[in-house]
Amino acid sequence: MNIYTQPQQAHSWNGTTYRILLSSADTHGAMSIVHGVSGPLEGPPSHVHEAEDETFLVLEGVVDFELEGTVFRRGPMETAHIPRGKRHSFRTGPDGAVCIAVLTPGGFEGFFKEVAAAGFQIPRDIAAVAECAARYGSQFTGPGLAQRG
Repeated sequence: MNIYTQPQQAHSWNGTTYRILLSSADTHGAMSIVHGVSGPLEGPPSHVHEAEDETFLVLEGVVDFELEGTVFRRGPMETAHIPRGKRHSFRTGPDGAVCIAVLTPGGFEGFFKEVAAAGFQIPRDIAAVAECAARYGSQFTGPGLAQRG
């Protein structure tokens, strides 16, 4: 028996396939869990989440994280915690990466669905992506690790 109210959903966007393992609808908004499979050297612009803490578990590959200007690396079975309100970015390693992200509270997972459905691309559609992110309480603050090379 499936106890979740929503079937798992997958959305491909910006070099990553996001599978929503647990949505905010499943947890009455408490959290969401997202599985991400990313290609090499992929990652978002630098940004801040107003409401969500993010905790990443790297399953495969390596990921360089930037948190408030400090860069650090995590590999398989290592975690990174990004508190809400903190500027951050990340970039996958040269072989890509597979991660689990836990967002508390939930809700931001809707961003992935929306930008994938619209077919937005970075950097071409950065203004539209930033507008969408703002609807989910996230503000872009500039290029991230992936955009800076």
